[in-house]
Amino acid sequence: MKRLLILAALTAVLAACDTSQQPPKEAQAPSIDLFYDCIHHWYLFHEEGSIERYAEDDYLSIAANVLAFQNEDGGWPKNIDWLGVLDADSVKRTNTPREMRSTFDNRNIYPQIAYLAEVYTLTGDARYREAAQRGIDYTLDVQYPNGSWIGWEDEAIAFNDGIIDGILSTWQDVLHGKACYAWIDKKTRKRIAESWERGLRILLDAQYVQNGVKTVWPQQCDQQTLAPVKARTYELPALTSNESADIVLFLMSIPNPSDEVKEAVKAAVVWFEKTKILGKKIVTIPMPEGNPEDPAIKTDRILVDDPTAEPIWARFHELADNSPFLCNRDGIKVYSLDKVWPERRLGYSWYGTWGNAVLEAYPAWLERIGE
Repeated sequence: MKRLLILAALTAVLAACDTSQQPPKEAQAPSIDLFYDCIHHWYLFHEEGSIERYAEDDYLSIAANVLAFQNEDGGWPKNIDWLGVLDADSVKRTNTPREMRSTFDNRNIYPQIAYLAEVYTLTGDARYREAAQRGIDYTLDVQYPNGSWIGWEDEAIAFNDGIIDGILSTWQDVLHGKACYAWIDKKTRKRIAESWERGLRILLDAQYVQNGVKTVWPQQCDQQTLAPVKARTYELPALTSNESADIVLFLMSIPNPSDEVKEAVKAAVVWFEKTKILGKKIVTIPMPEGNPEDPAIKTDRILVDDPTAEPIWARFHELADNSPFLCNRDGIKVYSLDKVWPERRLGYSWYGTWGNAVLEAYPAWLERIGE
């Protein structure tokens, strides 16, 4: 589901920006799909229904939220319900300064830029253009010289949360003339073009080579060596199918891919074919009496046999041989879902259908590039 939402969100942004295929602009409200991750994380800490919400087509109210929460540096805090009827000052007083700082985590900042650009196209109100420009400047200013961006926790190159491929997708929209970015000046476009090239370079350089063969990507890499590094305690150095699927879909979206980009995509597709798990699926089951290990948890997730199930992938695969593994918060690897603590079984996606979007898109991509 998550992968489908990402694909739908990217498609929606492209479609909303392409005025040649749109009805009159007065009738269009920008898509809110790219906000889904921030909104999801808001409700990890707030009860569903605890606040009023604006309608999805009430783009002026949603844009007012985006303006109200923009930080002085031009970025935005993560984990906001952008459709919520919120008092920004109250939220800022409730949260810590650290929680309100700008970060790309949870697919943040580039969605606000895209949304504001679309609202400016609809309204002509300079406030939205200026805020989008500040977001663009922030994103350009914090890019590392090697082309990377970082996340919330540390200085590692961050491929998790769609950080690099999400930003580069936005830059690609700008560089290929999407109408909602027509206002961007030549100086900024030049900076974006240079940023895009450096970002693409780090993506290609960080593709993990296993026994002389290119595979996919880790969640995070060391800034200097590009060696895979751990993120949170249960996110050990590994090849990750989730983030890698997003990266491959981005590489497939490049209009005129170089031979190096083509090679990267083809190698990743081979890896996804090689590592897919057949005949299994994850199901959530009720536990009325609570989990024996934690009675407060009333559901559980298990891996079951199902010969009709679509292919799935483990989230993490060993760097040496691609074998799947899982991990607890103590940093100790385990090799079956029932060995993961109940809270992490329910609170993390250890298996998913991520690679299916890649495998399904691959034939059309080969046809588009003439192979």
